[in-house]
Amino acid sequence: MVHSMTGFAAATGGQGGYRWAWDIRSVNSRGLDLRLRLPDWIAGLEQGVRAVLTKRLARGNVTLSLRVTREAGEAELQLDEAAVNAALGALKRIEAAARAHDLPLAPTSAADVLAMRGVQLGAGTEEDTGPLLKALLADLPALLDDLTAMRATEGRALATVLQGQLDSVEALVRDAESAAEARAERSRELLRENLARILDTAEGADEARVAQELALIAVKSDIREELDRLLAHVGAARGLLAGEGPVGRKLDFLTQEFNREANTLCSKAQSTELTRIGLDLKATIDQMREQVQNVE
Repeated sequence: MVHSMTGFAAATGGQGGYRWAWDIRSVNSRGLDLRLRLPDWIAGLEQGVRAVLTKRLARGNVTLSLRVTREAGEAELQLDEAAVNAALGALKRIEAAARAHDLPLAPTSAADVLAMRGVQLGAGTEEDTGPLLKALLADLPALLDDLTAMRATEGRALATVLQGQLDSVEALVRDAESAAEARAERSRELLRENLARILDTAEGADEARVAQELALIAVKSDIREELDRLLAHVGAARGLLAGEGPVGRKLDFLTQEFNREANTLCSKAQSTELTRIGLDLKATIDQMREQVQNVE
């Protein structure tokens, strides 16, 4: 089953006086590029999250955000005023630097400030965050299930598009076969005419050698091998689309091979019809390659 690299999922949870919100987004990438925005006061969180993500995902530019807040309960939250002022000052300097470089930043909420290390007394300092870490990592697989489900839905739509493009490539190859047969008959006539003309005008010409050279020219313009390879690539691509696991890299390689054969066909065309078919092939292959870039 083909999976797209595009997807989104969100989830919320809570335990032991904490509430949290996950947000994960994925777009296409040549490899697996993880960008994590996690509270830094929960020991072991980033390592644990990375381990889960790399096990579940093969490709994609993945941005994962987690916001953790502590519920007040019966008593108000205890804040370290110095840490709050330091955090706000740092945020102000960061925003000023971003404006100077014309870089947009998302607004910072009070929850973001509360999640910073040392702002809440007891949050990440004296309190053991092990139980919280365990609860967060236990919550993560469900979020990835939702992301994977969306990527699978997008992948099914993507596979339908790619199957249609492969059908178009196959139809164009069949058209090229018919055009090549028509061209072959005309080529044979031209070879006979050229051979007769050379023998009539070139005194002492070796008829066998001339015939051999003309036959070599005909072989060099033959496109049967290119058409056979294109059909083989169509079959291989369909097999990948029907298979399991990540296939994006293999499909990307195949589209390069498709394009190589189409280029050779165009260079050997020697007829208006074959040239037209070759250009249509190249256009379809380019469209297919664009779609393949988003396959996991």
